[in-house]
Amino acid sequence: MIQTISDTTVKAALNAIESESANVSEKIQMLIEMANGLQQKPKDSKQLHDAICLYQQAIELSSKNYPLLQGRALAGMATALRAIPGEGADLLLEAKAAYETALQILREQGELTEVAEAEMNLGLVLQALVGFNLATMKQAIQAYQRALPIFTADKHPQEYAILHNNIAIAYLSMTLSPEREGMRQAMAVQSFEEALKAVNLIEHPNEYAMLHNNLANALQYLPSLHPVDNNLRALTAYDEALKVRTAQDTPLEYAATISNKANLLYNLPDNPKYPEAGNYQNLLRAKKLYEEAQTIFCQYSEVERATVVSEALSAVEAELLLFDLDAKIPTT
Repeated sequence: MIQTISDTTVKAALNAIESESANVSEKIQMLIEMANGLQQKPKDSKQLHDAICLYQQAIELSSKNYPLLQGRALAGMATALRAIPGEGADLLLEAKAAYETALQILREQGELTEVAEAEMNLGLVLQALVGFNLATMKQAIQAYQRALPIFTADKHPQEYAILHNNIAIAYLSMTLSPEREGMRQAMAVQSFEEALKAVNLIEHPNEYAMLHNNLANALQYLPSLHPVDNNLRALTAYDEALKVRTAQDTPLEYAATISNKANLLYNLPDNPKYPEAGNYQNLLRAKKLYEEAQTIFCQYSEVERATVVSEALSAVEAELLLFDLDAKIPTT
């Protein structure tokens, strides 16, 4: 049988346990390091399961005399559990329990950054459990907020930005009464804007693009007395995201952003000062973007996303046909 990288690593870890040249603490650390290596860029779920096995051995070895190493192994195992694809909540519940146990130890003996990382990851687990009615968005937000005093904008800009992005998405996912819907979306916009204070195009291009895309989405659907102003702000944000997201380097992210931008153009008048003149030119721009996005989604077999874009494209074409039939194409 041909061994995979995963099999080889597990075998090496087990041999290390049996070696007389390493003490117990060293063996535990080797197990944690090997498990962490497996889960960094796993080729398949088997490598994640192998990592969990290594973490479990580390937890067992550290249970009596090495609580800090046990806490680190528990946090690592929880992250591996969270990464395994699955339709149910069982693995998420196991990850939640492991993070919570790890945090009890790390708060007493660990580094502050270890505590913050575990809180951030716990927030992600809680957010995923909301869909199973096993947690609330409020609990997820509270976990993220516990990490913020440690992951500050000046010392940990990427983590700070990701935390605020997660908080904003949590706000957008909450269900509130109709009179509070605007407040929920406004708080999400505020969180996205706060995140953007910590990152820049040169040093954090991926986060910069993600946050501008998400901010634009939130602005586009934010209830307001000035929807056109919000849409113009959103248009600028999409263009900032597209400084990073390109058809060559990040085709699926690029396609998502240009289809979002097309959604906005569909409802944006050509001249915001004279909305009564219509949006024929913006409809043409939206049509072109939808067509490009649809081509990319089809190329990468993103059937569901291609279908959504196809439906939007049909709606734009119908609107353009009405302009042509009425012979009311506005001049620019």
